[in-house]
Amino acid sequence: MVTLDLQNLLVCRNILKDKLIQELDAAVSSPEDLALAHRFAGHLLEKAEEEGWSGNLIRDLFLNLLSQEGCLAAKMAEASQGQIGASLHQAFIHDMKKLLPALTERASEIVNVNLLDDYMPSLPHKLEATAYLEKKLEGKNTPEEITQVFVNYYTKYGYGEIASYPAFCWNSKRQKLQGIRHFEAMDFADLIGYDFQKEQLINNTLAFINHRPANNVLLVGARGTGKSSGVKALAKAYYSDGLRLIQMQKSQLSDLPGIMANLRQFASKRFIIFFDDLSFEESDSDYKYLKSAIEGGVESKPENVLIYATSNRRHLIKETWHDRNSEQDEMFRNDSINETISLSDRFGLIINYIEPNQQEYLAIIDHFLRQEGIEMEPEELRIEGNRWYMNHSGRSGRTARQFVTHYIGQIKQQDK
Repeated sequence: MVTLDLQNLLVCRNILKDKLIQELDAAVSSPEDLALAHRFAGHLLEKAEEEGWSGNLIRDLFLNLLSQEGCLAAKMAEASQGQIGASLHQAFIHDMKKLLPALTERASEIVNVNLLDDYMPSLPHKLEATAYLEKKLEGKNTPEEITQVFVNYYTKYGYGEIASYPAFCWNSKRQKLQGIRHFEAMDFADLIGYDFQKEQLINNTLAFINHRPANNVLLVGARGTGKSSGVKALAKAYYSDGLRLIQMQKSQLSDLPGIMANLRQFASKRFIIFFDDLSFEESDSDYKYLKSAIEGGVESKPENVLIYATSNRRHLIKETWHDRNSEQDEMFRNDSINETISLSDRFGLIINYIEPNQQEYLAIIDHFLRQEGIEMEPEELRIEGNRWYMNHSGRSGRTARQFVTHYIGQIKQQDK
């Protein structure tokens, strides 16, 4: 049996707090006590089923802890964009020598339970970052090689939830980011039409990712035209390039200073703070937090953060005819108007979306139907598609997808 020397770790000692590692250490220290081995194995199987781990479960356990919990080397690689000091690098190699059996040997060589060698969970699941790490570790057998793989991983993905998820929400109660495990985003190829708008959005985001000047973005226009889908598609497309999306609510605007401070520590990542369907009434004052965050108040906005928002209103703050026509307030009317439009003016790039014409609307329906293996005759598509939007809220990508959902549902119902 292979032994593990976990108590003499230097920079990865935080993994010793994990309950499974404590049980593993106890089992390895007393190999003759099968009860300890089976207790550890039983709890490891529960974790494997919960997380969807497969294959060598002891290896998966350590990969998960080193990628999720990180270590001192992970924190410094993230903060300095991959540049860790020579002494810290040597300490990390020291730890990899101690952890080498867990990363390269069969699980049954460490704990005498054969089931841990090639486990198949009921619901296999593999995060993209974890899959990347496993692929890069293939064929790496020396502590020096494995150390460099982890440093490269921390530089590319970070550690913890930042490494695992493309999108986050902000937990106001705990004042921390929370990964969105089931993040639904379309591919840009499925966003039919609006080529100019997509080009503007992508080019601005690529400039941001590549550390070139880029603008905060306001996507404005007709409902259901793909504004939000476009922003979410960015997170899916450029996740491996270090882009992360943070979805926030208008009610969380007062948390922006804390969020900005939190994001400074992730220097190797680029963050888009995203407000969907944003607008304000005259009585709202929270928009001032947004104005300050965009241009920087006492503390400047981090260079790795941009703000994207969608809205059906060009000026974001509701303006009434009273604001335009009131003669008794004429002295201050210009001040009021300037305040109304000053927020949207802080977005350097404003992308306008209009309702699709009939040809574009039908093309969206045709695209999603073909994805399901369904081809409608052009005349039938025109009649049925137009009938649908006339009974709903006009032509839009959303209306088109709703028609496709209805149509496929009816076909499947008829096939029963």
